[in-house]
Amino acid sequence: MAQDTKKTEEALAEIYRNAQLALQSISNILPESEDMDVRKELTAQYEKYEHFSAQASILAKDMGIELKEPNPMKKMMMWGSIKMNTLTDNSRSHIADMMVQGTVMGVTSLRTTAGELPPEGNEKIIALLEEMIKTEEEFEKKWKEYL
Repeated sequence: MAQDTKKTEEALAEIYRNAQLALQSISNILPESEDMDVRKELTAQYEKYEHFSAQASILAKDMGIELKEPNPMKKMMMWGSIKMNTLTDNSRSHIADMMVQGTVMGVTSLRTTAGELPPEGNEKIIALLEEMIKTEEEFEKKWKEYL
């Protein structure tokens, strides 16, 4: 397999992994929040991440690529971390802080992936990657308003 094709497949896998981890995080945080504004924002963001996950799945299917689910151990550790983090403080600002940290990690990972993509790569994957970066940056700004 050509290096360019491999990088393109890795980008698609990164979009999917990022969306799946975000969905998992939001699912873990949502029951811990009693703040209606935070719950509304989390739900809206969950729907966006579902969109990215679905788009990545469709592209992968069209290209004959199998996307792997995130590591179950990582998901379990995230769940434990979120439960411990919200046990003593489930305030709006604390949840916003956790979400900012998550989106910053996501944007960093996606930007690294984008930087490794060949310029003549798959236009649909590049567009989805750019859309996800832009969306996560918007989420980060939104969460910072709650700090």
